[in-house]
Amino acid sequence: MRLPIVMKRSNAFGLRQFARQPVMVVAMLFAAGCLLLLLYRHYSLYSSYDQGIFNQVFWNSLHGRLFESSLSSALSADVIHQGAMPLITYRHLGQHFNPIFLLWLPVYALFPFPATLSVLQVLLVAAAGLVLYALARQSLAPALSVAIAISFYGANAVVGPTLGNFHDYNPLPLLLFSLFLALEKRWWVLFWVTAILVLSVREDAGVTLLSVGAYLVIRRRQWRVGVALFAIAVAYILLLTNVVMPMFSSDVSQRLIVERFGQYTGGKAASPVEAIGAILSQPGQILAEIFSRFPKKLGYLVQHWLPLAFVPAIAADAWVLAAFPFLELLLMRGETPLSINIRYATLAVPGLFYGAILWWSQHPNAFQPRMRRIWAFCLALSLLFTVASNPNRSLSFLIPDSIRPWVYVSPLQQLQHAPQARTVIAQIPPQASVAATTYLIPSLSSRQAIVRFPESIQFRNEAQQPEKVAYIVADLWQFQQYQPAFKLERNLLQRSLQLINPLLQTQEYGIQAFQDGVVLLQRNLKTEPALAAQWQMFTQQNLTPTP
Repeated sequence: MRLPIVMKRSNAFGLRQFARQPVMVVAMLFAAGCLLLLLYRHYSLYSSYDQGIFNQVFWNSLHGRLFESSLSSALSADVIHQGAMPLITYRHLGQHFNPIFLLWLPVYALFPFPATLSVLQVLLVAAAGLVLYALARQSLAPALSVAIAISFYGANAVVGPTLGNFHDYNPLPLLLFSLFLALEKRWWVLFWVTAILVLSVREDAGVTLLSVGAYLVIRRRQWRVGVALFAIAVAYILLLTNVVMPMFSSDVSQRLIVERFGQYTGGKAASPVEAIGAILSQPGQILAEIFSRFPKKLGYLVQHWLPLAFVPAIAADAWVLAAFPFLELLLMRGETPLSINIRYATLAVPGLFYGAILWWSQHPNAFQPRMRRIWAFCLALSLLFTVASNPNRSLSFLIPDSIRPWVYVSPLQQLQHAPQARTVIAQIPPQASVAATTYLIPSLSSRQAIVRFPESIQFRNEAQQPEKVAYIVADLWQFQQYQPAFKLERNLLQRSLQLINPLLQTQEYGIQAFQDGVVLLQRNLKTEPALAAQWQMFTQQNLTPTP
């Protein structure tokens, strides 16, 4: 009769023991640190456009409008290339197919706030490190397993994207580490469930499964499973991008292919099948693209290898397991795919870490004191580079955004400005349509009609009829702080002033509030003389005359 009690005590003791494991302590420190930084970033108004997109997608989905987003529509081919107005019924699935969001929707329903997405992101990444530790323990000693897990929490490719806006790749490490663990344990139901979930993350997340399938075939580990996994991933990606996503919009062929792989298609719109055919028919162009900007691309690989003391650079399995993600990134044009602090870096992380585990399982005696010191130095260097890069401006309260000229917004300035800005935007009714500058968008994105100012003040409603927003709110203080060093902010300040003044002169809009550089305009409102005088003075001080 005492056996159940003994078992309960044993389980409780095991949980307490695990809670005291170094990896658990590091995971909690990672989660706490990232949460504090992300929440500070959000409430000090440094979260930006993508945070608003995904919050609006979740908010609309919660209200029965699955995956709709006017903010996502503003990035569509119709708007960017055809000059159309953003559409409030546009479905985000035409740009990126993320059915896994439906799993997170109940959590968002309990806490329907933009910051909820940041909390979810941190928890998913923190949990991935714990599964990585369990995966490493299948073949490695405890100390070595802890070292690998700690390296995960200190990797620039992990910390950087986590400290940014919510992004769709954030569940990939957790899912792929779970898939690798299921492979080691021969838990085939879990293996295939996680494989399906990986495919549901995003249309191109399947490239990670291509590498897993290739690894299983090359290493002759469950090669039949590898062939099946590779075939399923290829079929899913092609079916999704050529048939399913075009049913929602033409963005895959007209925008995404052109922007990322247009060098192979002559800059013309193409379906993914046509783009793949164009790429494969130009082996010289492939080599040229891979080796172009070679120092930058080598530096990108080094940033991935550094937290693991360069083991993935010499581990054949790591190369295979990260081959397709790296190939996709290296073949893309533009700077974003090669930024270690941007979400794309997440694609290669799981394969590199599993490859490192496989290498260490074959060389356990290499974990000697000298190697440990080298590893610790590399990890410290990775953390130093991460902090110095100020990922996604999450450390702007500590690190200047520019040295020459000097641009630094202190925490005191941030904490003084944010409440005043929030006081202004609180005057906008919850359901009203609004045009807002980038850093105000996340806080205002829980509504059906929102566009970015100064890009637009109009949208297409549910009847696809053009309509002007009821409110315009612009945080010109943000532009003022960064304009001395950054051309983008300088241009945005001038464009904003040049757009607002005619609206006031025609009395189509009037100033409802103007506080600490944040101006709120309401349609068909008459501006009070005191506010008009304040605005005129501000304009005279900041508007550069057009030559």
